[in-house]
Amino acid sequence: MAPRPASETSKYARDVGKFPKKVSKAKNKRLQQGLKKVDQEYQEFVKSAEATDVLLQEEAGFLEADGPMERTMKFRQDDIVEAVDVGTANKKLDLQLTELGPYTLDFNRNGRKLLIGGKKGHVASMDWRLGKLGCELFLNETVNAVKYLHNDNFFAVAQKKYTFIYDGSGTELHRLKKHVELTLLDFLPYHFLLVSAGYSGMLRYHDVSTGALVSEIRTKLGPTQAMKQNPWNAVMHLGHGNGTVTMWTPSQKDPVVKIQSNRGPIRDLAVDREGKYMVVSGSDKRVKIWDLRKLQELDTYVIPTPARSVDISDRGLISVGWGPHVSVWKDAFKTHQDEPYMTHLLPSSKIEKIKYVPFEDVLGIGHMKGVGSMIVPGAGEANFDAMEINPYESAKQRQEQEVRTLLNKLSPDTIALDPNFIGMVDKKARNVRLNQTQIQDLEDEEKKEKERSSMNSGPSYKPEQTKLKKYLQKNNANIMDARRMRIERNLKLEEERKEKLKAKELEGEGEPDELLPALGRFA
Repeated sequence: MAPRPASETSKYARDVGKFPKKVSKAKNKRLQQGLKKVDQEYQEFVKSAEATDVLLQEEAGFLEADGPMERTMKFRQDDIVEAVDVGTANKKLDLQLTELGPYTLDFNRNGRKLLIGGKKGHVASMDWRLGKLGCELFLNETVNAVKYLHNDNFFAVAQKKYTFIYDGSGTELHRLKKHVELTLLDFLPYHFLLVSAGYSGMLRYHDVSTGALVSEIRTKLGPTQAMKQNPWNAVMHLGHGNGTVTMWTPSQKDPVVKIQSNRGPIRDLAVDREGKYMVVSGSDKRVKIWDLRKLQELDTYVIPTPARSVDISDRGLISVGWGPHVSVWKDAFKTHQDEPYMTHLLPSSKIEKIKYVPFEDVLGIGHMKGVGSMIVPGAGEANFDAMEINPYESAKQRQEQEVRTLLNKLSPDTIALDPNFIGMVDKKARNVRLNQTQIQDLEDEEKKEKERSSMNSGPSYKPEQTKLKKYLQKNNANIMDARRMRIERNLKLEEERKEKLKAKELEGEGEPDELLPALGRFA
């Protein structure tokens, strides 16, 4: 087969460099035709993907300075709101909630709904674009974390002792008694797994579709300080008090990777959408960038105070919340940046949680005095796949999407560092294959074992371990009475019966009589 053109392996090719460009010729003609058909289908896929570029009308744009004396980090949010269009300006959010803070927040997968949770018991779910309140709860109990599940109709709240599941109207549905004293929640949408960690140092995976506790792992590293998922392979990244970052899967009781990242406790971490880079902030006032492909540190940034929260946007912008400040860094994965791309200040407040809105140039900020937002041009993905996540879906489309995701739910065993192992051939299996002679020897050994077990077809216990024998051993006095004589006689009869049964089985399995039936009576 001819090698694929270079244009096809640039942007839309899958696993570039992992497989040879030219497929070797197979000995079997049928196999060769199958390989040729697969390669043709792959080329058609690449061409159709290139043809969709015409339909992608939206483009991502960033802030640009007018001259060398102007810097984008000096642009204020008030100036940006005046310069952008009305639709983007209306996405600027500022909720003053000074009594029940500090607030944490979460967005659903399509970015339409906002879920906020105050430390003193205030929980609310809303459509933040329209300003429409879905439900509001005053729990009169400490709220440590909030998280949307597969859609905005269900969300989990980690309260003082237990974790509760609520529906879109605020009705309590479940109380998860095994999820105790949690501070961190996350959800794996393709596996329908609710992941939790907290003070106990336990990592738990709970299947919300069946209600079963899939896995319960003891980290043995004390209380978990930070937890985020890798969107590419669903591996959980945990930050601990000794400055290490561990990566976990539900099928293994030990971490698959363990990294010594910082010299102090981990405050927060984030993983980009492609699963290539990880950003870790620690109490040593350092924000470190790691390459997860080589498990190597790329860069380090020093900030005045330890960062409370970090997040990475769809386009690779890094946001760091430290004290009352929010710093946004651009192209930090490529080269070291001398100054941030954008900055934002919340006077007389303190950042608790920052999170980017999916498919939007908006950064949600939860702080001590309420919830706000920050417009970050170029942060969101301009073109979305409506078959995967649709920000403008209707109620009917949401129901169909829920059924579709349940049918395509992945097993927890598929979570691994390299998700491409599914459907691949194990190259090491060639060394453990058995030839035909070894297989025949194993079959013969099994037949002999069955024959040996059939020969010993008596009772499973030994004769000296029978009840009659035990009674005689226990009453070993040299006194002959009627009961002792009866027991000895029964024991003798039982042994004779077993010997006859064994002799009969041996006669049945013996060699056949060589004499003819007519002469058999003279034998």
